[in-house]
Amino acid sequence: MAKCEICGKLPRKGIQLSHSHIRSKRVWAPNIRRVKVNVNGTIKRISICTRCLRSGKVQRAQ
Repeated sequence: MAKCEICGKLPRKGIQLSHSHIRSKRVWAPNIRRVKVNVNGTIKRISICTRCLRSGKVQRAQ
């Protein structure tokens, strides 16, 4: 599932509105990456959004 395990960001649903005002449903998915991170000294593989990864909320394992 496209969910960030740090901030809990989920896909957002809405409508796409064309120039002729035809409405169609669409989904905005967060940019999720599966990376190895350091969690309390142990290395775990978690799903994390790139916003949390870029802001330094977790320490990436080497």
